[in-house]
Amino acid sequence: MSFWGKHNMIRLTKLNGSSFVLNCELIETVEETPDTVISTINGKKYVVLESVDEIIQKVIQYKESVRMVDRLK
Repeated sequence: MSFWGKHNMIRLTKLNGSSFVLNCELIETVEETPDTVISTINGKKYVVLESVDEIIQKVIQYKESVRMVDRLK
């Protein structure tokens, strides 16, 4: 598992094409306005290229990886 996978992170893309990682545990809402806007519990907003469905899939994949690690313990 990568460093980021161990720390609740998902990789996303800003509108300018640069990528960043976001702690998926901080996500409060994701909406398309038509750009995808992620709001976090600490009040920050991120506009990204990924669709709402893509973000949901990334979070699900992260959560599944956590469950797999927990099973190995």
